[in-house]
Amino acid sequence: MENLYCWEEGFWKRGLLHIAGVDEAGRGPLAGPVTAAAVILPQGLFIPGLKDSKELTPLQRQELAQIIKARSLAWAIGWASVAEIDRLNIVVATRWAMWRALMALPLKPDHVLIDGLDLPGLPFPQTAIVDGDRQCASIAAASILAKVARDRLMEIYHHLFPGYNFAQNKGYPTPEHKKALKELGPCPLHRQSFKARV
Repeated sequence: MENLYCWEEGFWKRGLLHIAGVDEAGRGPLAGPVTAAAVILPQGLFIPGLKDSKELTPLQRQELAQIIKARSLAWAIGWASVAEIDRLNIVVATRWAMWRALMALPLKPDHVLIDGLDLPGLPFPQTAIVDGDRQCASIAAASILAKVARDRLMEIYHHLFPGYNFAQNKGYPTPEHKKALKELGPCPLHRQSFKARV
């Protein structure tokens, strides 16, 4: 558990207390927005069970998301729409979602730790960490908030666009989802730039 906090500990020891972790959810799906979260954890807070959101069950993610929101110094969610993904490409849209999450934080970060990507022009010092959601507590926390927020939105879309089973597949290219796409065609939630993956 302590190893997950090594990045934050290094900055905290230097007197930099507002360390924001940033991660995204939804880069791979055929449908829906890409979602990012930014989280600033307080010094000395250790959250039992905190890890990369992909290694948790939906219930574990929901429970941890409540703890993170209640005990973090600050958190925020950012989005990039399907239209932005199609117009800009998924990587640029992901950067915009991350930027929006950071700009929505009520506290100014002293340093930003980002899962995998750099954010050109960001007005805060930053470090991109490959597989950061497995190495860094604040990024892992952000991965959980982003995943929970996006999953909830896709569950709402499930009722608005019936037939694709978004509540189950969350827009990812499962065999069932691909079959529905071939039978029903795309809905407004589908990323037209991802057609080659169908």
